[in-house]
Amino acid sequence: MKLTFLGTSAGKPTKERNVSALGLEFEQDNKWYLFDCGEATQHQIMRSRLSIGKLDTIFITHLHGDHYYGLPGLLSTKMLDKALKPVSVYGPKGIKKFIECALDISFEHLGYELKIIEYKEKETFVFDKFILKVLSLVHSIESFAFYIKENDISNKLNEEKLRAEGLEPSPLYGELKRGRRIIFEGKKFDPKEFMLEPVLGRTLIIAGDNSKPAVLGSCLEELDLLVHECTYTQEIYDHLPVKVLHTTAKELGVTVEEKHVKNLIATHIAPRYNKHSRFSVDMIQDEIKQSYSGRFFIADDFDVYLLGRNRVIEKL
Repeated sequence: MKLTFLGTSAGKPTKERNVSALGLEFEQDNKWYLFDCGEATQHQIMRSRLSIGKLDTIFITHLHGDHYYGLPGLLSTKMLDKALKPVSVYGPKGIKKFIECALDISFEHLGYELKIIEYKEKETFVFDKFILKVLSLVHSIESFAFYIKENDISNKLNEEKLRAEGLEPSPLYGELKRGRRIIFEGKKFDPKEFMLEPVLGRTLIIAGDNSKPAVLGSCLEELDLLVHECTYTQEIYDHLPVKVLHTTAKELGVTVEEKHVKNLIATHIAPRYNKHSRFSVDMIQDEIKQSYSGRFFIADDFDVYLLGRNRVIEKL
């Protein structure tokens, strides 16, 4: 499972970071999924290893501009590139009206099928490689997170054991995977005796803007990976003249530690934290580290991370 961060800034782009967008890929798959699509996301895609032609589905967490203003340009470029594979957009109520106001979404105009699905809290959707559940967050407008559970792998054969019994790889393996008993050279092979233990699918949450990480509740328990906003350090937030509904590094660290989240990637960093300011990203990192003992990263644009079957996140 591979994650490519295309935008990691909060609210507006900076010289170092574009606004929110994240690509997700699964092993042995020829497509990828986009989570949020801030302004200029298509530029970021062109600078990455991802291809617009292989983009399958877009998920929008909420209707603040830094999370979805890039949609019209991206969908139009897909047409101009003759990348005519169908694409689906999942978003909260209002996303369909926005896209329809921005461009002609008819097949005759686009040249490809565009599906727009307006989801609701607690809805579940089934995809080839995973199921996705919509979770509600706490923000100034409706904002959502996506809980993703990868499908378990339950049809792996113990090929070493089969070979020891004299059965080499052949179409008979397929019969065993389908749960059918077979006879080979007079020997009976029961599929139950030659199946490996199921490989449990990985779990992750990709969250939109949110001021209370704990609102994700039991979904955080022993979660393999949380991707969550971390807009401010606590001291800066405490001195803001107008409070905004975003998460601090302190609160994020405390919550993921309490819920035993295995890996964390923090994103959606306020523009004030940059290389030319007295406020550095290291301040966010240090504040999370004070509470959280797990493995974590602060994402930068174009960072690529791998969540392996061992449930450990690695930066590539």
